[in-house]
Amino acid sequence: MRSLFCVLALALVIASPSGEARVIPDPRQKPAPGNEARQTPIHQANYSPAVNYQLQCLGCHLTNGEGAPRSDIPMMKNFVGNFLKVEGGREFLIQVPGASQSALSNSQLAELLNWMLKDGGIAGGSAPKGFEPYTEQEVETHRGIMIKDLPGYRLNLIKQIKALNIDIPKNVTPY
Repeated sequence: MRSLFCVLALALVIASPSGEARVIPDPRQKPAPGNEARQTPIHQANYSPAVNYQLQCLGCHLTNGEGAPRSDIPMMKNFVGNFLKVEGGREFLIQVPGASQSALSNSQLAELLNWMLKDGGIAGGSAPKGFEPYTEQEVETHRGIMIKDLPGYRLNLIKQIKALNIDIPKNVTPY
């Protein structure tokens, strides 16, 4: 059996180009047509908040913020604005890892949060009346503060929201 394995391995080496497997990209390889120019970093691209949502949030929170509770990704749709109604909730939306560690600039993150929380946005009218939009300075102030126990912190905020007699949909708290 061992000799069969050795013969098979030798045959693969001989059959491969140059007698070796290519694990390092070929430096002579050219980009696909249309991709020749160096890509603009997201924080410099000036995309709309809707596009930034697609690039930074959609992969986990899905198209309309419905989330994926089976993967511990909470639903934001028609609910996320309620965090602004409790102490620490406003900062929380800046500090969640997907926001704080995104490739967005502070200004872009503020725009994205404001876009989500506006009437008709993902928040679905859940933001408090008279909602004060996020500012670039506010994002800069809170973005670098890491939440050590994200599930516990979030659960505490959810308890505060519940204490305001706000219905907590099942998919909001996956933990």
